[in-house]
Amino acid sequence: MLRTLDLNQVMVLDIETVPQYPHYSELPPHLQHLWEQKTHHQRKEDQDPDEFYERAGIFAEFGKIICISLGIFNIHNGTNELRVKSFAGHNEKEILQQFQALMNKQSPGLCFCAHNGKEFDFPYLCRRLLVNGLDIPVQLQLAGKKPWEVNHLDTMELWKFGDYKHYTSLSLLAAIFNIPTPKDDIDGSQVRQVYYEEQNLDRIVVYCQKDVVTTAQVLLKFKGLEIIPPENITIVS
Repeated sequence: MLRTLDLNQVMVLDIETVPQYPHYSELPPHLQHLWEQKTHHQRKEDQDPDEFYERAGIFAEFGKIICISLGIFNIHNGTNELRVKSFAGHNEKEILQQFQALMNKQSPGLCFCAHNGKEFDFPYLCRRLLVNGLDIPVQLQLAGKKPWEVNHLDTMELWKFGDYKHYTSLSLLAAIFNIPTPKDDIDGSQVRQVYYEEQNLDRIVVYCQKDVVTTAQVLLKFKGLEIIPPENITIVS
């Protein structure tokens, strides 16, 4: 599987997002109305829009990106290495500009890889880039491309093998492939709380970086390769 994929041309990606406002009451009135419309079918019958607002981070129209973590392979002469870099902060536009600047230095044929990236990370990034008045890097552009011309890998999609019935978490794939992962103290559902209530962005960055490392290791397993040992993983400040 993926035997011909050149890992040196792959960038592993993960993003962390939160609602644009800490509380529903701070959402401008016209957006409150639009939020109610947008989430009508997602909410339970007895669930008010304000109760559902803690999930606003997963909607690109009502959320914002606070961290983008990227992993680059260095596969050479039998030595496998991974370098991980993050762009994080409270100003989403600055984060996206840093990401955009890095992408402008990369090959147009660079391949992105993420877990559930085609459903979440890739479209979310494109939407928030446009909202912030920024150009979409060529590596993320889909317009005018044929399906086989799109260099996007999704480890969740790869694991489905055409089966569309269920979602498989990154944690589950790591477990069944015996990929060691540090015991996390948070999960995706807690990012909003850690950001707004604990005001601990650094904790979220570490969580995002761990997902990048795990996704990279899963991709290696898909290629039939050994995972990268911890001493060959570098976090770039």
